[in-house]
Amino acid sequence: MNINNVLKKGIIINKKKTSSVYKNRVNIKKIGIMGGTFDPIHYGHLATAEAVRIKYELDKVIFIPSGNPPHKGHKNIIDKFYRYNMTILATMSNTYFEVSSMEIKREGRTYTIDTLKKLKNLYMDSELFFITGADALCDIESWKDVQGNFNLATFIGATRPGVELLKVKNKIDRLKNKYNAKILNIHVPSLDISSTDIRERIKQNESIKYLLPEDVEKYIYKYNLYR
Repeated sequence: MNINNVLKKGIIINKKKTSSVYKNRVNIKKIGIMGGTFDPIHYGHLATAEAVRIKYELDKVIFIPSGNPPHKGHKNIIDKFYRYNMTILATMSNTYFEVSSMEIKREGRTYTIDTLKKLKNLYMDSELFFITGADALCDIESWKDVQGNFNLATFIGATRPGVELLKVKNKIDRLKNKYNAKILNIHVPSLDISSTDIRERIKQNESIKYLLPEDVEKYIYKYNLYR
């Protein structure tokens, strides 16, 4: 993609790549959902989504950049349209990946339960798989309508090097018993990349090459983000 064709804010930069959640629903049976602020999206997110897609034979993975997440302050998160556009750029090369604008278009706080309800209405005969970090899954009881989330989707907790596996396993076992939750796990590739580190590198004028897709890197510099 020519980065010069990417518009700054509020524009869907490639309509083909945005999630066609209202189309082609008949043969879609297993749908992965990858939510997050994606501030910015990086190879760790992409590698996790692809590993889950292959292991659990998902028909597609929908990336859903958050609009106004309740667990994070607005002060340090860049504009949602920048994050949305970067997510599209990052996923362009994978035909199994799509991007949805449903959360960034939603007024007020954006909650996972509302997103899952909407997707379940769109894909009534499909199974939803919500992909998240195993550490985040351990905090799910602070989310809105915990039981509702578990009723609507199978949760996949991705573990990475450095995570205390026994602690995570004990917590997940408790969630399964308490909420009759369907929780799967996957050990993701060892990619020591974080959005926080990328933002800090940019502030310090350090290289971010090979931490995220080249088009995302160009977009960040084009619009002078994270300075």
